[in-house]
Amino acid sequence: MVQGFAMSVDDVMWVEKYRPRKLDEVVNQKEVILSLKSLLKHTETLPHLLFSGPPGTGKTSVALCVVSEVLGPAWRSSTLELNASDERKIEDVRQTVKQFSQIAKMGGGKTAYGFIILDECDEMTEPAQNALRRIMETSSRVTRFILICNYLSGIIPPIQSRCAIFQFQRLSEEQIDSHLARIAKNEKAEITPDGLSQIVEGSEGDLRKAMNLLQTSVALSKGKVDAKTVLEITHQAAPQEIQTMLNLAIGGDFTKARNHLYQLMIKHALPGREIVRQIHREIFQTPLLTADQQLKAVSLLGDYDYRLVEGANEDIQLSAFLAQLARIGAEKKEP
Repeated sequence: MVQGFAMSVDDVMWVEKYRPRKLDEVVNQKEVILSLKSLLKHTETLPHLLFSGPPGTGKTSVALCVVSEVLGPAWRSSTLELNASDERKIEDVRQTVKQFSQIAKMGGGKTAYGFIILDECDEMTEPAQNALRRIMETSSRVTRFILICNYLSGIIPPIQSRCAIFQFQRLSEEQIDSHLARIAKNEKAEITPDGLSQIVEGSEGDLRKAMNLLQTSVALSKGKVDAKTVLEITHQAAPQEIQTMLNLAIGGDFTKARNHLYQLMIKHALPGREIVRQIHREIFQTPLLTADQQLKAVSLLGDYDYRLVEGANEDIQLSAFLAQLARIGAEKKEP
């Protein structure tokens, strides 16, 4: 996403303070950046753009960089930013988007067109997307659209065919770690290696989430930020605690495993699905299960996760999973 560029000394949110203004400041996404630079050599023929990929990978930041590159310092007056999930109805698309596309050039940018940035387009209804498709056709002379989505499959084919599509990749742990370390140094924040590692692991490739977690941890800590501080702020259990619960169940001590589960739910106020997520991460780390048993356990975990989504009781479902895990562990002991 970003490389460390401060937009304004008045910014208090680090995700904004360190948001890039130039494509060269974007972290990773090298193929996307190279392709966009080629397109921007001829701005008069720039097509509509469609950015797809996981959250926190720089899609909105890159969109703003493109707009700034094309329109220059006056880009804001010729740019409309909308969250498409809030503009779901056909009426919203027709009135808001169409109205702006007709007056986009009143801002006086460098080109013959303005920009409309629509975020979360995959949340738009199909009728709204069909209305948007027609507007994209009729207003292309004065407007370029930059559509942003998490899932390309949520965008109807007629819109995809009218755009240059760019797929953003999730950032690696090394890239996020390096970027957060630079921010921490710039902000004179004290953070231990294990604290930084815990933030990176918890971000799951989402740089925006990692930056927000870093800022929150620094703000709420009473000194150095370590792994314990991060876990407390994110209301997560330490990996060792999850491992202890799993090992107790696999070892056949269901009662102690269930008591440990209750302690986790009370101590950390963890919702059931968060515990499932942490179990999924740790179950592959336990040496007490063979590879086949791990696969069986994960398959069961998926069933219980689905039950929680459907509204089943968390205590009962998680206890039932631990009971099943105890059975899997018992299979290993049978001759």
